[in-house]
Amino acid sequence: MLLTIENINTYYGLSHVLQDVSLEVDKNEIVTLVGRNGAGKTTTLKSILGITPIRSGQIVFNGEDISAVPTHLAVQKGISYVPEERRIIPGLSVLENIKLALLKSKNRHREQEMIEKISQYFPILEKRLSQEASSLSGGEQQMLAIARGLVTDPELILIDEPTEGLMPILVELIAEIIETIHREGVTVLLVEQNMEMALSISHRAYVMDEGRIQSSGPAKEILADEEIQRRYLSV
Repeated sequence: MLLTIENINTYYGLSHVLQDVSLEVDKNEIVTLVGRNGAGKTTTLKSILGITPIRSGQIVFNGEDISAVPTHLAVQKGISYVPEERRIIPGLSVLENIKLALLKSKNRHREQEMIEKISQYFPILEKRLSQEASSLSGGEQQMLAIARGLVTDPELILIDEPTEGLMPILVELIAEIIETIHREGVTVLLVEQNMEMALSISHRAYVMDEGRIQSSGPAKEILADEEIQRRYLSV
């Protein structure tokens, strides 16, 4: 198993956000976390990377306990994170934004190789490498956010709400990009509000509500389960 999370508990101050959360992600899977806003999905991703440290429980990646590993070392071990907010750095070009992601990567010496690889994934970004990143369209900024996650050559990429605010045609494009990333051998743990899209491209899914895993199973079964939809996924 590539990633195993066992009974993790995460707090924001006195607020007990994640309560005994356990999940697994195997190599070469796309696994999706679904649930309403505030269910704990983003906190789960941040806990894996140590951005929001866990209070108890265990996180094992590639057979190594990374529960207390600092974020930059988790990245070096092969995990990358595409945040919901995209965090494009204004005033920097597309190329400079990509290079910034390599600063603490184990692949700094492979900079040109990794940038060429990213250009194959995102031909539209290759044409805009010298353009100021903040002037890109919403869809292009999301591609750049994913590109920064991929430039470190991760084994596992955590992607948080990649289609938020995008028009339907771009939602399809992002779904295709995630499938391409997977075909290239990168394992994906996805958080996504567009459940139909996410579950249609995923192998398995976990349903979160109120900081707990409420259900799990093959993604298509979760999508077809009307009771799960009603109890945990409907707005």
